[in-house]
Amino acid sequence: MTNPLETFGFDSTHCFIGGQWQAPINGETLELTNPSTGEPLCAIARGTADDIDAAVAAAQTALQTGWGRATALQRGRLLSRLGQLVLDNVDELAMLEALDVGKPLKQARADAIALARYCEFYAGAADKVHGETLPYLEGYTAYTMREPHGVTGHIVPWNYPMQIIGRSVGAALTMGNACVLKPAEEACLTALAFAELASQAGLPTGALNVVPGLGDEAGSALSSHVGVNHISFTGSVATGGRVQSAAAKWVIPVTLELGGKSAQVVFDDADMEAALPFLVNAGIQNAGQTCSASSRLLIQRGAYDALLHRLAERYSTLQVGSAIQDLDLGPLISARQKEIVSGYIQRGNDLQKVAEGVMHEEAGNGHFVVPTLFADVPPDHVLAQEEIFGPVQVVIPFDDEDDALSIANGTPYGLVASVWTNDGARQFRMAKSLRAGQVFINNYGAGGGVELPFGGVGKSGHGREKGFEALYGFSALKTVAVSHG
Repeated sequence: MTNPLETFGFDSTHCFIGGQWQAPINGETLELTNPSTGEPLCAIARGTADDIDAAVAAAQTALQTGWGRATALQRGRLLSRLGQLVLDNVDELAMLEALDVGKPLKQARADAIALARYCEFYAGAADKVHGETLPYLEGYTAYTMREPHGVTGHIVPWNYPMQIIGRSVGAALTMGNACVLKPAEEACLTALAFAELASQAGLPTGALNVVPGLGDEAGSALSSHVGVNHISFTGSVATGGRVQSAAAKWVIPVTLELGGKSAQVVFDDADMEAALPFLVNAGIQNAGQTCSASSRLLIQRGAYDALLHRLAERYSTLQVGSAIQDLDLGPLISARQKEIVSGYIQRGNDLQKVAEGVMHEEAGNGHFVVPTLFADVPPDHVLAQEEIFGPVQVVIPFDDEDDALSIANGTPYGLVASVWTNDGARQFRMAKSLRAGQVFINNYGAGGGVELPFGGVGKSGHGREKGFEALYGFSALKTVAVSHG
C-alpha cells in the first residue's frame, strides 16, 4: 500500500506555522497508533505553548498584512480553490482518515467529500453576509456591518477531523479570521494534509496554522491565550468546561459543541420500513463515536415488539473489522476507549441484551467492540443517561406523546432528536417540545446538512456551527450611526 502521507509531501512530525512546516520548538514527537491494528502508524509533533505562541503571532501578522486586506470575493475564491483541491485528493484523504481514525473507507470518503462541500458552501457565502440599514432618528443614518473576531482558535476532536475542520475553520476563514488549529493528538493527519492543500490553494501566510500536540499542553495553551479572540471547541463536556473557564480569563467568546444522548422517537403510525435503517445506522456510524449518535430508541408500545424484532435481526448482520475491510463498523479510536465502552456494556448486565453484531474473522487485533442492543431499558439507567461514545443503543418503550417527551427530554443533553410519525399535527407538536438543537421528522441527520445550523442546548453546548449561523458566530456585529443633520 502506498503511504498516503507521501501524496501530500509534508513531514507529520512538523507543525504548520506562518506558511512553513517546522519542527516543534521542543523537538519532541508523539506516536500515533493505527486503531485497526493497535500498531504504530507514524509520529506527530508534540507542540506546546511555545508553538502556540508562534502560531498566534503568525495569525496576528496575517491579519495586519495580506489576509487582513483580502476582500470577501478574494476569500471566497481561495476557499473555492481549496475545495477543488480536496476533491482532487478525496481518495488519499479518505485513506489517511481511515488509517488514523479507524472508520471504514466509505465513511472516511464521505467525510472528505463533506470537507469539500464546506469549502464550496462557504466560498459561495463569503460575499453574501450583509449588514442592515436601521430606521432611526431624523438626521441619522444607522447601519450594521460584520467584522472578523481576529485570531480564532479551533480545538478539533478525533472522531470527525475533516468534517469539523470544514465547518469551523471554513466558516472562520470566510469571515476573514486567521486560524490556529489544534487537532486531537489521536488523529491529526488530515488536519495536516488540509494545511498543505490550503497552502497550495494560495491561502496567505499565517491565515491557517496547525499545531498538533496534547490537549493538556497545546490545547490548554490555545484556549487560555491572550492573543486569541474566539475559541471553537468540539469534544467532551468536561474538557469543554475547562476550555470555557480558561477563555473566560480574557473574556473570549467560546462556541462549544459537546456531547449528546440523542433520541429517535417512533410512534405506532410511523413508516417502519423507512425508519429501520436510520434507527440502526445513526447509532453505529463511526462505531458510535459520534456526538449526535442516536443512542436511545424510543418506541411506542403498539409497535414495540415487532420493531424490536426487526432491529435485532438487523443488528445480527452487522460486521466489525478493520477500516480497510470497509465493513459496517471499524474499531474504536484507542485501547482506552475500548475499555470505557466495554465497561458500559458490562454495566448493562442487569438489562435484556437482545442482539449484537459479529466480528469479522479477519478483523485482527484492533480496538474492536461489537455493536450491542439492549431492550426494555429504564429511562434513568446509566446506559440511557450517559454518553457512551461507542456502538451501544438502548430501546425504551413509551405510551403517548407526553411520555415520549418526558423520556426524550430526560437527560442533561440536547443535541439532536428525531420523530417518526405520519401525523402532521404531532410532527409540529413534538418538534416544538423536544429540547434539542436539531429535530428531524421522518429522517435522521438530513444527509449531513452543511447548510443546516448545528449545535446543542444544556450539556450539549452553545453556539451554532454550519450554515450562515456559523458565519455570524465567527464575526462581531458593529453598529454605525452617522449624524448628518
